[in-house]
Amino acid sequence: MTFTPDHPKDALADWLRIRPQISWPAEGSSTYHSHEAPHRDAFRYFFHTTRGERDPEGTTRVLAALDLALADAKGGDRLSFSLMAGWQQTVLGKGVAAFRTMPAFAKGGRERYGIARDTRARFEQCLDESTQPDLPLPSRAARTYLDILFFHPFEDGNARAAILALAFVLAREGAGIDQVHPLQTTRWADDAEGAADLAVLLGILITAAQRRPSHGRQS
Repeated sequence: MTFTPDHPKDALADWLRIRPQISWPAEGSSTYHSHEAPHRDAFRYFFHTTRGERDPEGTTRVLAALDLALADAKGGDRLSFSLMAGWQQTVLGKGVAAFRTMPAFAKGGRERYGIARDTRARFEQCLDESTQPDLPLPSRAARTYLDILFFHPFEDGNARAAILALAFVLAREGAGIDQVHPLQTTRWADDAEGAADLAVLLGILITAAQRRPSHGRQS
């Protein structure tokens, strides 16, 4: 079958195919200094600058969800769809944030995310791997971020959900970044090199935040 913009490939299938084959960077410190303020401020700054002027109410909600995610990380909670759904209810201002039941689309319809009986179960398994002991934090955080983008679990707000989960995974292990904007680029589900590069970038940002914590705060 030839895929056209009207019939895009299943990006989730592409992601699940290449995910086990990605050469995730195996290097990275397992010990991080906790710099809670720069970490929190960097994500707050990101949401303020990317959403603040065009969606003040939505920005207030996503910042409240960020506070919830970081509090859950501090409590050592396990990342799960249910935990994320609680944040997403705040993000969307709705009482329910259910797992989608229909195929989803993004990038102007150029990416489609399929749905099957086991999609949520496979998503939960991927989230469990955010604590995989034999893979450094930058690789696990990058993979979790991409899992959310390409599983596209919610009907709306998946990019915000991915950023919140990234903040959670980093904070749960005492790591911080003081820049989030460098992560904001288009990601494609079949780009294995791009996925590995994201992990490298996260490692650089974590190290940079450790080296200049007093200069990383942004309000």
